[in-house]
Amino acid sequence: MERMGIELEEAVKLMTSRIHRIRDVETVELAETAGRVLARDCYSAMDSPPFDRSPLDGYAFRSQDSAQAREESPVKLKVTEVLYAGSWYKGEVGPGQAARIMTGAPIPPGADCVIRREEVLALPDAPDFVGIPHPVKAFENFCFRGEDIKKGSLVLERGTSVGYLEQGILASVGIAQAEVYRRPRIALYVVGDELQAPGEEREPGKIYDANYWILSGRLKELGYPPVKSRMVGDDPQAMAREIQEIIDQVDLVVTTGGVSVGDKDIFHQVLPLLGARRVFWKVRMKPGAPAMFALFKGKPMVHLSGNPFAAAATLELLVRPALFQLTGDRTLAQKRVRAALGSPFTKSGGRRFVRGRLENGTVTLPPLEKHASGMLFSMKDCNCLADFPPSKVPLEAGAEVEVVLL
Repeated sequence: MERMGIELEEAVKLMTSRIHRIRDVETVELAETAGRVLARDCYSAMDSPPFDRSPLDGYAFRSQDSAQAREESPVKLKVTEVLYAGSWYKGEVGPGQAARIMTGAPIPPGADCVIRREEVLALPDAPDFVGIPHPVKAFENFCFRGEDIKKGSLVLERGTSVGYLEQGILASVGIAQAEVYRRPRIALYVVGDELQAPGEEREPGKIYDANYWILSGRLKELGYPPVKSRMVGDDPQAMAREIQEIIDQVDLVVTTGGVSVGDKDIFHQVLPLLGARRVFWKVRMKPGAPAMFALFKGKPMVHLSGNPFAAAATLELLVRPALFQLTGDRTLAQKRVRAALGSPFTKSGGRRFVRGRLENGTVTLPPLEKHASGMLFSMKDCNCLADFPPSKVPLEAGAEVEVVLL
């Protein structure tokens, strides 16, 4: 049964309960895993590091050789080899011997400790020897084979969102390919006869479209650029044809404009033309109250208000949870924190999401006259949405509010 005038939380629940996780799997090169979600557990086929190694530049030797070392009577060790990162010691460090070693180089057999290069004493009368001025414990300055990752261990779980650190982990154990879930295919339509593209000569009564850039740009930032996006006029038949032609090729349709109650709010006609099922219309919040969600051929369609701030805010509040449900990408999960108001908030009435700047636990809002959903410039430097519940009482500076992090 269609729902109207519902709370945001119910709207999100109605959406996500009807959106199916993408299960198609593909194998991609390591360079292409960034921003993807792993479809299989990843195990290490090797120890990391793959050998005992030195964490610093110095000298590797047997710790027992330094037991009697003193500043006034250093132990003299013969330097038999110089080891660099990437080299390998073919023999063994014996009693009374040392190998000069660089950071990252394998610690040679026989040696069980490393002393810093700046701590040893030069012996001008014995240039092939080095002086050890104090005892060094066994395994001091010693990185063990496999101390980071053991062979056979689980390094990344299925469902992990791969970022730069995860790529580094995969690379460190020699994994060059990974199985990931297919990215969702998104179609984005910006609706309105009044819209023109930047660069065109503006006609009387027309405005330059910002919503295409706001929504497509934000989707790209989130890692999910639309596979098709364009502006469409206020023509229900044309809009219905667009969706009809693309629906089998995409997983999600997002539109902005055409969802309120005006003569040219075309989606009240588009959905019947398609035979689509409207699940809800109108959410009890500002901005973006006319938001609509529908299903066509089992595919989710999220229809947002055409006002720029409303479109931007409801992309975070509605489209982002839909993407999270489609992908399982944990980076899309909404993050909320409590913060103190930096100035009074005197608007009353229903629930509002207000653009803000969160710094050091305090959220700063633009002046009240800059809160309108059609205003775009006051979104600059915004990094959160302050969530104000319905209230008839003004909030004073310092009052605690919840904010949605962007």
